[in-house]
Amino acid sequence: MSNFSDTSNSGSSFFQGNDLSKRIFYTLFILVIYRFCTYVPIPGIDPDSLKNLISGNERSLLGMFNVFAGGAVQRMAILTLGIMPYISASIIIQLLTGVTEYFKNLKSQGEYGRKKITQYTRYGTVLLALVQGYGVSVSLENSQGIVLDPGMYFRFVTTVTLVTGTILIMWLGEQITARGVGNGISLIIFSGIVAEIPRALASTFELGRTGAISSVAILSILVLLLAAIYFIVYVERAQRRILIQYPKRQMGNKMYGGESSYLPLKVNTAGVIPAIFASALLLLPVTLSNFSTSSNSIILSITSMLGQGKPLYMIFYASGIVFFSFFYTSIIFNPVETSDNLKKNGGFVPGIRPGDKTSEFIQNLLTKLTVIGSSYLVIICLLPEVLISKYPIPFYLGGTSLLIVAVVAMDTITQVQTRLMSAQYASLIKKTKFSR
Repeated sequence: MSNFSDTSNSGSSFFQGNDLSKRIFYTLFILVIYRFCTYVPIPGIDPDSLKNLISGNERSLLGMFNVFAGGAVQRMAILTLGIMPYISASIIIQLLTGVTEYFKNLKSQGEYGRKKITQYTRYGTVLLALVQGYGVSVSLENSQGIVLDPGMYFRFVTTVTLVTGTILIMWLGEQITARGVGNGISLIIFSGIVAEIPRALASTFELGRTGAISSVAILSILVLLLAAIYFIVYVERAQRRILIQYPKRQMGNKMYGGESSYLPLKVNTAGVIPAIFASALLLLPVTLSNFSTSSNSIILSITSMLGQGKPLYMIFYASGIVFFSFFYTSIIFNPVETSDNLKKNGGFVPGIRPGDKTSEFIQNLLTKLTVIGSSYLVIICLLPEVLISKYPIPFYLGGTSLLIVAVVAMDTITQVQTRLMSAQYASLIKKTKFSR
């Protein structure tokens, strides 16, 4: 790994890894297409009336929706629904995987099962996009003066446009995952947030210039955001390593084995998924309120109570993060399976009996780490929200946005470094073969 700290070596490895350079440029190309589409508006919308509506609701959950849509909501673009229908469908499928035998069996069937689960997720995405797209069209018609020619034709065109936009995002994300670098869906969310951060900073500094926010308050918030980024990087890198010992075995006159290795367990095993899933559930009232024509309805009241910094918002968000931290960790890491694999390979944890005792030991340790990891996520996601809710600062500078940006950037850099290393090793093997 020391080779990658040297700039010249990293640069030469980059250009030697022709496949990696193609993947990076392909990823950038897809992200440019995505950003372009966030500026293509839905037909039949009055932009001035839309601007007035959005400016009056930036502090509600509509602001969070706008963050995940990369700013498409404030422009009412064809990608207004963003990636949230896909995330919601993924939540449903993940929950079904944990509670139904059919999806459990699919998960255990390897590549075939993975493809079937992906297919069901796509179907769920289209179905949810249909519901949400129609809800948005009804909501736009109910908003005074936004729709130029309301009626069933507008609802049909808007619904089809939004569903098509969601399918496009889903396809772009899958293309990045398959042919680019990093996780496509995460990178799409990442690019939307990063692209809007300069505008958020500019508006914040403008508030300071006009005197709406004091310079001390702006400086304090910026220092807090930098400290939060440092804390995120520190915790995401943190691991609890379990010592694994392998016994010595004699084959003929030689002794084999006796080595030791480590089983690394991340403090935050679930990564950024709990924050994204919890945000997706919080946006459900927004979808339901789109169908409401009464300003006194219960759903609209709940939506107003779920504004940034409100107690109900904090409670639901924190509960969702904790739940999905434990749930997603249980899906991606199986202590029983890990224990069985160690036992088959002759590995054991010193002082712990192989088999059930080892799986119990790993499970208890994983539970403790998940408690710490979920607490860290709650602090990162909610503490900045509490402070920022007191000032008219955009959602893009909130804890959830910082978490997504930092974690996705770290994961992507790790994948790039891994591919660089593979390219270096492949080049070394070729040179060795030619030298012979």
